[in-house]
Amino acid sequence: MTGTGRFKVFGVYVSKPVRDALAAPAYETAGVVSLEDYFDASGSVPEGDPGAEATDALLADVVEGFADLYDDADFDAAGRLGPDAFELVHLAAAPEHVARAREQFRAAATIQDADLRTVHTAILAAYLDLPTAAADR
Repeated sequence: MTGTGRFKVFGVYVSKPVRDALAAPAYETAGVVSLEDYFDASGSVPEGDPGAEATDALLADVVEGFADLYDDADFDAAGRLGPDAFELVHLAAAPEHVARAREQFRAAATIQDADLRTVHTAILAAYLDLPTAAADR
């Protein structure tokens, strides 16, 4: 959280099934009906917003478990998805979680010689325990 008590908005490109699975915890814990429309992509979110609290917890878990998620991720399957299989989803998180996630995703993209949408989808599918190979259905 910043000194101003705000979350930063962070965009990830994921397959539709990963998008839907990301939306489930936000709905269950915070009542967010449409994660795609919940956060303003250009701004920040005030402290105490229930949707931001939910997505911050998710991103904090991803950052904390990134090494294991990387090992479990199916980058090949995510890389085979067509360009139209990915959608931009905005999450809100504490600035330190956003910075660390960006760093980890970029490093994984470099190591895998893959684009960020492939890495976002593979890592988040691993976190959500989704089969990446079915992610384009």
